[in-house]
Amino acid sequence: MKKVVIGMSGGVDSSVAAIMLKKQGYEVIGLFMRNWDTSVNGDFLGNPDLDDSICPQEQDYNDALEVCQKLDIPLHRIDFVKEYWDYVFTYFLEELKKGRTPNPDIMCNKYIKFDMFVREAEKLGADYIATGHYARMKDGKLLRAVDLNKDQTYFLSQVSQKQLENVLFPIGDMEKPEVRKIADEYGLITASKKDSTGICFIGERNFTKFLENYLPNTPGKVIEIDTKEVIGEHIGLMYYTIGQRRGLNIGGSKERMFVVGKDLKENILYISYGNTDYLISDSCIIDTVNFNSDKRPIDCTAKFRYRQPDNDVSLEYLDNGEILVKYPQGVKAVTPGQACVIYDGEECLGGGIIKEVRKNGEKLWYL
Repeated sequence: MKKVVIGMSGGVDSSVAAIMLKKQGYEVIGLFMRNWDTSVNGDFLGNPDLDDSICPQEQDYNDALEVCQKLDIPLHRIDFVKEYWDYVFTYFLEELKKGRTPNPDIMCNKYIKFDMFVREAEKLGADYIATGHYARMKDGKLLRAVDLNKDQTYFLSQVSQKQLENVLFPIGDMEKPEVRKIADEYGLITASKKDSTGICFIGERNFTKFLENYLPNTPGKVIEIDTKEVIGEHIGLMYYTIGQRRGLNIGGSKERMFVVGKDLKENILYISYGNTDYLISDSCIIDTVNFNSDKRPIDCTAKFRYRQPDNDVSLEYLDNGEILVKYPQGVKAVTPGQACVIYDGEECLGGGIIKEVRKNGEKLWYL
């Protein structure tokens, strides 16, 4: 009997993934990762939906333990707090300092879930590892999930071919309602548990208050990009992302506005009252390039944000390992620090991190 070590998060997806593995005849072992130390790294308060009598990650562990006991699966627990800080959270903070918009979940998959976790699973004698990701593996190819609304291949774009060997995604062929139905049929505590949101392993927080623990607020001018008029003060460039419309609270203005750029050197936030041309680019350069496929296409599609529709692109492979991604039709709010994920039909080929955004061959000065 082949042995599978599955990451048990305390959520419904990993719970049902474990059920499916047992049905398929595997010997299943659960492994819970503790990646964030609330007692050391600040509280989890500021969210009225959370019970402040227990750390959310401890609640997740308790839920995972109850599920594993019900399914007759052993559950091990491993502490990756230092590794998460070194490889994921530090990256997150450094990117914010640069005025970029990072995606820590992508780096968590690369360095924790498909690296540190795999090493621990090997110690437990695993033939395979499994997770509750909505994705599929077929003939060594990483494919989109059947449930396109939940597809998570975007977040797996920095995971290498080697890391994807011997990986199982048991719920990749399932729709989310079916997953919840199975959990309910088994009477699992996670059946109606809402999906996790927020930063990977850190969870839901008052983002502004949370970041104040790690990065100093540096207020600065807010300038309307067309008139060059100072219309207010921002609370720190790290709290804003390109294209953002909600929660700006700038200058008491009732006009519809959105973020179009940042000047890190001068600490200026640029907004526009309606000129969306500033949000449109036609190419970008990506670095930190990873391919989990042998394909190196010229014409393909790409996503520049999670849940964004596919965009037709062409790729120019540069000598320094970076890629110039061209999309002459124009795409809105392509943002430095975010991932550009490359697809060939239903196959996810990999991707890179957006380094520079361009229009008409020139770097956009306000990004």
